[in-house]
Amino acid sequence: MNESSWGAPPHTGYWGPSDHGPVQGVAPAGPAYDAHVGPRPSRTQPMPVVPDVPAHGGNQDDDRGVARMSGPSFRNEMPPAQPHGVAPQKPEPMPDAPQPSPRKKSAGRDLSAAIGVGVGLGAVIVASLFIVKAVFVGVVAVAVVVGLWELTSRLQERKSIKAPLVPLAVGGAAMVVAGYVRGAEGAWAAMALTALAVLVWRMTEPPENYLKDVTAGVFAAFYVPFLATFVALMLAADDGPWRVLTFLLLTVVSDTGAYAVGWRFGRHKLAPRISPGKTREGLLGAVAFAMVAGALCMQFLIDDGTWWQGLLLGLAVAASATLGDLGESMIKRDLGIKDMGTLLPGHGGIMDRLDSLLPTAPVAWLLFVLFVGSG
Repeated sequence: MNESSWGAPPHTGYWGPSDHGPVQGVAPAGPAYDAHVGPRPSRTQPMPVVPDVPAHGGNQDDDRGVARMSGPSFRNEMPPAQPHGVAPQKPEPMPDAPQPSPRKKSAGRDLSAAIGVGVGLGAVIVASLFIVKAVFVGVVAVAVVVGLWELTSRLQERKSIKAPLVPLAVGGAAMVVAGYVRGAEGAWAAMALTALAVLVWRMTEPPENYLKDVTAGVFAAFYVPFLATFVALMLAADDGPWRVLTFLLLTVVSDTGAYAVGWRFGRHKLAPRISPGKTREGLLGAVAFAMVAGALCMQFLIDDGTWWQGLLLGLAVAASATLGDLGESMIKRDLGIKDMGTLLPGHGGIMDRLDSLLPTAPVAWLLFVLFVGSG
């Protein structure tokens, strides 16, 4: 490799005069043979002194400052010798590399779609609550049927579990209506009949996986429609719409407080193996928000209610809503899915919105009965 390939032409005196004589392997200048006289004696001509180039594969970063590859092109890193009496010029500083901008926290969901869908659902619920109670019962029954469809579909897709949807859907809707019309006794009777219908319906297919399918069916009947029946039980009271509204508000406020505080201040994971996004700070936010909202709702919305009862109600709702959320996260993690469905933009499926409401309904119903009676 010649010197020009390293980015600097050869010149005399790079390291000073050479003390090794002529460079080996280079022909002397001038003709070596004269046709008339014959061979002339060889004479050594002065040659420009060139730097010793290390053999191929040697250390090219020795103490002489031999040129090396650096950056996108080859260049000599040793500055050229300066004339006597001239101060060496300082190299211009290289501009600092642009620093990456700090990564902003992402909320993890489409907030505009989530808010729009939430407002729309809230309007439907409030309108049906305070216009005709029976309409709200129908809304709950429809939500139960859609939730059962999502749950059974995911079970079949991910685990090959065929929980019979027809008896579950019919029995689930009947369970909600029976709870509103006949109270707790009607809800329990409808639950028992739905479980029996699941056992019988599955008998029409081959016996393989019978136990697994009916077990999943009974679990689905309890998890979705039976827990939702307690909303109908709250609605049956004289001030039922206000009880249901309080229950819904506290659950939504708890989820919102956990989401807002956890997103902004969350540092310590609550249950990383189940739901990595949930934090202890978020749980504290859920409790604080729900207790304040509970005190206000019990004081101003519920007949004979007091603020301290609202504090206890808010604490219980925050705990049950968090456990319900973790419970469905456990199910989804076992199934290997992120959401139960895609029906609600920004929220997932119906079951992704019912996860906190379903286990909270019996807790709220029981505390209402203890604090102000069944109405």
